[in-house]
Amino acid sequence: MINAILAQTRNTALIVGSIALIGLLLQKKSAKDVISGTVKTIIGFMIFNIGSGAISTIVTNFTTLFNAGFGIDGVTTQVEVATGMALNTYGTEVALLMLVGFVANLLIAKFTRFKAIFLTGQHFLYFACVLALIFIANNLPIIVTIIIGGIILGFCGAALPTICQPFMNKITGSDNLAMGHFNCIGYALSGYIGKFIGKFSKSKKNSDSSNIELPQWFELFRDFVFSVALFMVVLFYVAVIACAANGQLSLVREMSGNDLWFIYPLLQGVQFAAGMSVLIYGVRQFIAEITAAFVAISEKYIPNSKPAVDCPAIFPFAPTAVLVGFIGSFMGGLFGMLLMVLFKSSVIMIPAAGICFFSGGTCGVFGNAYGGWKGALFGSFIVGIGLVLLPLILYPVFADLGIAGASFPNVDYNIVGSIINWIFGLFR
Repeated sequence: MINAILAQTRNTALIVGSIALIGLLLQKKSAKDVISGTVKTIIGFMIFNIGSGAISTIVTNFTTLFNAGFGIDGVTTQVEVATGMALNTYGTEVALLMLVGFVANLLIAKFTRFKAIFLTGQHFLYFACVLALIFIANNLPIIVTIIIGGIILGFCGAALPTICQPFMNKITGSDNLAMGHFNCIGYALSGYIGKFIGKFSKSKKNSDSSNIELPQWFELFRDFVFSVALFMVVLFYVAVIACAANGQLSLVREMSGNDLWFIYPLLQGVQFAAGMSVLIYGVRQFIAEITAAFVAISEKYIPNSKPAVDCPAIFPFAPTAVLVGFIGSFMGGLFGMLLMVLFKSSVIMIPAAGICFFSGGTCGVFGNAYGGWKGALFGSFIVGIGLVLLPLILYPVFADLGIAGASFPNVDYNIVGSIINWIFGLFR
């Protein structure tokens, strides 16, 4: 009966709004704040859907051109796009799993030694999508997906930041913050690579990334919207040029419609960045009220808890290392693409600007902590390879559910998700 009720409840915006409503009531907010927060949450989710729809269309266009030009299946490692696709079909399961995950995170932090309270709500949402899709792909009942998946999500939110804590303490100089970004395994790996390199560094002072002067134009990549736009424009032109070389220029002309075909890639790349801006704004708006409720609860009822915050919180501690990490991660992603081509992979994962900057940049800060610029570069390079290769494991599972053309790249999603999917496979 529960499965039947949940199956009929498909308006995810209202479900997310209900979660926000409960959170606001738990905080004993005024009637005005409760109504305002609930409505803003629903509107935020609707804005997210608008951005998701725009991006999904452009990703489909890019995939069509890339496949026609190169004769292979190109997939962008853009977690926001994959999340949008998942929510369009499985929004109920994802939203409720995420709610259980928040509650489980608080309980685990309360009663175990894992004290991190995961405050980066959008990444909780992304991981909730991954877990929900794995459970659904293995034909688990909806109630099992929500409860067991939520408990796993909550455990990961409390426990995974722990492996990054020694490096966080080194970077920030205190034990007050945890890493709230589900690439913790990758960041810790980058940190250990930096530590290994640091042992052989003759002059730690000179090797620190802060002593490196990068070209001024690299500063442009600090603007997320600009870097996404530039990256997508370049990718579209690569796909269009490949189509022209492969005798598929007529396809480009057909898809460009009333636009000049050689201007079409520029417009598509810029429109993708615009859609991404809308999507991210929507995510932040509908997540804000939900996260605030759990922050208030944790501050009141969970002593010694540690806030796990988003990765840009540590960027000011080593700003040059962020750019070194971005470069290293992007190079690693391209190397990973080369490996896929050489080994004739049926699917080619394409590194995305956002993942290279945020996850790669954070890897740079972790690698720099003990290994200077060399640790930042090599640590982010290795993790950059993982960001494009690891999604290959779960992509067929998601593609069978209709989540194709985009993937969930972060290391934690894929390692934890692959283990869970493997365990389920033992019982098939």
